[in-house]
Amino acid sequence: MRVFLDTNVLLSGFFGAGLCSALLHRLLESEHPLLIGEPVAREFVRVASDKFQVPPKSLALALEVLHRQHLVAAVDVSIPGIPDADDVPIVACALAGGSELFVTGGRALRALGDVRGLPIVSPRDAWARLFAAA
Repeated sequence: MRVFLDTNVLLSGFFGAGLCSALLHRLLESEHPLLIGEPVAREFVRVASDKFQVPPKSLALALEVLHRQHLVAAVDVSIPGIPDADDVPIVACALAGGSELFVTGGRALRALGDVRGLPIVSPRDAWARLFAAA
């Protein structure tokens, strides 16, 4: 299953502990392709540097891992119904990349349930869908 991780899940996965970290590491070791949107990569760098003050070496290592994944170019598509306009290019990348699962910690996006058939789930729900039977 092609999986797209939102910025908040990636940040928690790389620089936190707990479920997001376990999910990210399990995905990197699994057969499930991990898609990263260009807008997510840009936001990842900005938030990691400015908000979380991640040391440059740690950020460089994380970016090295991200760039080995399936990078989806930014697309300019209108998607009505997404509550936060900043999320539109991110969801558009997930759709353009053929993602089959969009994972986010954002409640507003998760409240949609899906966008154009793309399920939007929490990290816990993603874990259950991808690895519970394993």
